[in-house]
Amino acid sequence: MGYSKEELIERIEAARVVLNRSIDERRAYEEIYEKSVALDSLIEQYIDAGY
Repeated sequence: MGYSKEELIERIEAARVVLNRSIDERRAYEEIYEKSVALDSLIEQYIDAGY
C-alpha cells in the first residue's frame, strides 16, 4: 500500500523516535537493528515515491 507524502513523513518521524528511544534505553542490538531497518524501509519508500 502506498502512503501519501504526509503519511510517510509522519511514519518516518514516529519510527525515528522509536529507534532513538531504543538506543537511549540501551535495548538489545537485535531490537535496535530491527527498528533501524524499519526506518530505512520507510525512507526508501519516500525516496522511491519521488517526494
